[in-house]
Amino acid sequence: MENASAYKVLVVDDDVDIVEILQYNLDKAGYKVASANNGKQAVEIVKTFLPDLIIMDIMMPKMDGVEASRIIREMPEAAETYIIFLTARAEEYSEIAAFDTGADDYITKPIRPRALVSRISAIFKRRSKREQAHNTLSVGDLVIDRQSYTVYKADQLINLPKKEFELLYFLAQHPNKVFSREDLLQNIWGADVYVLARTVDVHIRKVREKIGEGYIRTVKGVGYKISLEN
Repeated sequence: MENASAYKVLVVDDDVDIVEILQYNLDKAGYKVASANNGKQAVEIVKTFLPDLIIMDIMMPKMDGVEASRIIREMPEAAETYIIFLTARAEEYSEIAAFDTGADDYITKPIRPRALVSRISAIFKRRSKREQAHNTLSVGDLVIDRQSYTVYKADQLINLPKKEFELLYFLAQHPNKVFSREDLLQNIWGADVYVLARTVDVHIRKVREKIGEGYIRTVKGVGYKISLEN
């Protein structure tokens, strides 16, 4: 099983018995668990608990699961949150409404808690594999690992400060695409931080000194790009 303690699960249902049995089984499996009894409460909990996965009933008082899912899907902090709907209703329109609001999965009651926990474990295993694949980029003989903030060139470690690393990683995510200084300032430093465009030039120069001249190309009058044509 994946390291369950690294993941947080929010259980949302107005049936106290269902919440208790799911919370018990998820706790036993090692997950960090929070619970809510209606959609309105769930939306508030998501803001602070930041769950990796939500198990949510559709038919609830105050705010149903469909409306809660619609609101949660508009929250930037929950963009990657996996949502599984639970419902005793098997009508097609309920399923369609659930998926239209961004649900990832749909389970009809009665629930088999152990089977559901196994399903959640499989979801997190797939997610972990995707994240590992996305976190490591290769450009020529460079290997750039976002998870450990390391860069290797032909198996030799290259030490880059955080901003230099983020600049290299961002460009490597978009090979052969040209970014202006303003684009890079926006994506690496953010809109709320005031730095001069010259800062990008300085960081590019420092990265080139460490990884070599053949990777980051200057497109005169436009900006910079990672080139795969070494």
